[in-house]
Amino acid sequence: MSVLARRLVLVPVALVCAVVLAACGEAGFSGLYNAPLPGGADVGEDPYRVTAEFDDVLDLVPHASVRVNDVSIGRVDHIALAEDTKSAEVTMTVNGDIELPANAEADLRQSSLLGEKFVELREPEDGQAKGTLADGATIPLARTSRGVELEEVLGALSLLLSGGGIDQLRDIAEELNAAMSGNEPEIKALLSHAEELTRSLDGQKDEIVRAIDGLDELSGTLRAENDHLATALDELEPGLRVVSEQRDELVNALGALDELSDVTVDTIEQSRDQVVENLRALEPVLRKLAEADADLIEALKILPTYPLPWNAGDVVKGDYANVDVEFELKLDKLIDNIRNSSQPPLGLFETPGSEPQGGTEQAEPGGGSRGAPNLPELPLPQSGSGTDGSTGGDGGLLGVPGALLGGR
Repeated sequence: MSVLARRLVLVPVALVCAVVLAACGEAGFSGLYNAPLPGGADVGEDPYRVTAEFDDVLDLVPHASVRVNDVSIGRVDHIALAEDTKSAEVTMTVNGDIELPANAEADLRQSSLLGEKFVELREPEDGQAKGTLADGATIPLARTSRGVELEEVLGALSLLLSGGGIDQLRDIAEELNAAMSGNEPEIKALLSHAEELTRSLDGQKDEIVRAIDGLDELSGTLRAENDHLATALDELEPGLRVVSEQRDELVNALGALDELSDVTVDTIEQSRDQVVENLRALEPVLRKLAEADADLIEALKILPTYPLPWNAGDVVKGDYANVDVEFELKLDKLIDNIRNSSQPPLGLFETPGSEPQGGTEQAEPGGGSRGAPNLPELPLPQSGSGTDGSTGGDGGLLGVPGALLGGR
């Protein structure tokens, strides 16, 4: 190719480069990550943006995939340091057709042992999904986590294998073998007792929980009475000071009490036989009292009011008494009383100075009737005017009611 042809080819290339550089100078160039890449997740026609906060994003890069149940539903757009400089903010674009709960969680995971990093969005572990994740929502640090890195596992293994704990584990194993060697029966018995203890604790689980709840209530009560307890402790200090000042007197009192106890014990030991005999002699009395418990209870009712009946307290009110007396006079009862009396009823109808009806003769032994004996005279009302101005009868049957009712 001639020199002229080469120049003609370089002119268009130079023009294209100039245009590209001019465009980059005007719009700015922020790295290869801003260049569009082929493929990737389908974010749909109406995607929404979500921001997640992580303690450490490891080597997560923009354009990494965002997945739900290992299905790509978006991409990572931007990774920046949070304003508090303690966490990283990952801005993601998610397909608008994918609905996630407002309390969704985000995990930073790895596709394989040495694969790429991606963000996994999922529902909360407790299954209590709430609301819908909206555009511009932020998933805080409390709902984000990351998996363990292979480098971390290898580093811990390297530390262990390089003397970080193998020697100690060997010493522990040797000491355990030395302690258990020859003590197999005791160890088996210990395990059996531990099993029984565990079973017993499991059987008393409700009681233990109830005790813990009671302790919690007690703690709450003590916390509520904190001011009163503080006041009591503050006021207890003067009392303790007085006790401290009277320490010698208290010691002397306790010493005297000790001597009194010795004397009491000696007295009881010397009079033990007499006390036992007295108690044995008291046994019949107590037995009879127990047998007469019902009568004793009734008798004790009138003891405070003797010689009045037990219900005299309802009658006597200080220096006066209110008593309602009700007499019931029945003819049949009156006749029965007269019939059952040792004296004949004829005397009731005799006037003073008259002869007893029927004479004074008595029946001879062996047959015949005898006259009624003389009866005592009854106080019969006298003739004349009474205190109320009325005139009484001259005796006879008119004096019977007065004699029965106590008239005069």
